[in-house]
Amino acid sequence: MSDRNDILIIGAGVAGLYTALKLAPRPVTIITARPVGKGGATPWAQGGLAAAIGPNDTPNLHFSDTMQAGAGLVDPEAASVLADGGPAAVEDLLQFGVAFDVDENGNIKLGREAAHCRDRIVHATGDQAGAAIMDALVAAARASSHITILEQIVVEDLLVDDNGVVGGALVYDVDAGERAAFDAGQTVMATGGLGGLYAVTTNPTPAQGHGLAFAARAGAIIRDPEFVQFHPTALDIKVDPAPLATEALRGDGAKLVNKDGRPFMADYHSAEELAPRDIVARAVETEIRSGRGAFLDARSSIGKAFPTAYPTVFASCKSAGIDPRTDLMPIAPAAHYHMGGVLTDLNGKTSVDGLWAVGEVASTGVHGANRLASNSLLEAIVFGARIADQLREKDITVSGDAGAPGDRMNLPSKPADKDAMMQLRNAMSAGCALVRSEESLTKVLDVIHSLNGHEAMTSGLKSALVTAELIAQGALMREESRGGHFRSDYPDTEDEAFHTEICTTDAYENGEDFDGEFEE
Repeated sequence: MSDRNDILIIGAGVAGLYTALKLAPRPVTIITARPVGKGGATPWAQGGLAAAIGPNDTPNLHFSDTMQAGAGLVDPEAASVLADGGPAAVEDLLQFGVAFDVDENGNIKLGREAAHCRDRIVHATGDQAGAAIMDALVAAARASSHITILEQIVVEDLLVDDNGVVGGALVYDVDAGERAAFDAGQTVMATGGLGGLYAVTTNPTPAQGHGLAFAARAGAIIRDPEFVQFHPTALDIKVDPAPLATEALRGDGAKLVNKDGRPFMADYHSAEELAPRDIVARAVETEIRSGRGAFLDARSSIGKAFPTAYPTVFASCKSAGIDPRTDLMPIAPAAHYHMGGVLTDLNGKTSVDGLWAVGEVASTGVHGANRLASNSLLEAIVFGARIADQLREKDITVSGDAGAPGDRMNLPSKPADKDAMMQLRNAMSAGCALVRSEESLTKVLDVIHSLNGHEAMTSGLKSALVTAELIAQGALMREESRGGHFRSDYPDTEDEAFHTEICTTDAYENGEDFDGEFEE
């Protein structure tokens, strides 16, 4: 590894790769724990990318839908940047070689998903948009002379100097079997999500929110960590992680039914299957807990076209002995996307000098309390480009004086202990998922604090516990129900929307209880 790097990007999903590509010709180094294109959540993104490119659509309409979905917490300026950037993002991805689905006239096909007022979801190979975009960006990045990609490099923490400036990362080189300080003048975190903190998730299980822990320990502000979106239709086939049954199925007319075949969404919302995700997820959960069961019925709406229209979902169903052309698909809500994250401005800069964040790890303000479907890939593209615009010509100095928190050097460089991690995942699913309360959240925090003294503590477990506590503490502080956050003891929504902000630098050392600062 090079000792000094102007720009370091942590993570090689769409957010990291696209940011790196847009930095051309400035040299940039990407580090990733797994081979590029493997192990991240992007290739699993089935829905697509939202962009107002249809003849009856406008960015203003996309903006309006985004604002409404976010339950009062979307930043209007950020939403405007996102919606306005949609058409250009699609054009740019086409230039990188992404083959979006087109009709017989060569026009890009557009689908509808929940809470969108127009058909504006751009797909690729049916339900394989994430994989198609990743394949194109990986090929482009490997062919770009200004990008250096280092695989099998596990980040354990950020390096911070005496002035509080981030100067790179403490890493573990898997192939070399050693730790090293990776110095950088500017560091961009594109570390992805945290669904792996829950027992039922659509995310890769290693997605445990380590990036939030790194940023929190470096002193960055973490905003709204309690807002976790649960996808209402994960396939309930006892696989970890749970395969996703994309929302596009419901956009194509699939119905949510109970075990008797009766559609139930009309009992919960006037928009029925296309209601906001938090409402649909809680409806599905209610049906399951009532004993009526929950299933997705695409037999008449999609039927024989299923294998070609939705090959990924079809393959998952087939692996469980289910034929969605003739059978109901059993479903359950699953942790899917984190709407909170490291607070950034409109250019991706965090509250800590030298540190930027993009993609799911960031809180740019576009998602609020409830992400609008398929806005996540667009966010990674639009805000990745904005970070690149800030850094491309920036005068960058690599000091090499930054260090990592002391206890990082004393922890084994290993993933989290499996038994301890399952305790955490089960606790998060039981007490910090779709329905929360002071009692349930207190139980979660008790588990987190007990695991902080685990005899098999590793660097990975330590970071997972930090992020889990951020989520639980944010949920405990938010004494209301809003968007993806529902408190059974505070079921009403406050008239005035507010953000939860957490800032701490030493809250998690040596198993201490959280002692950070909360702001509303």
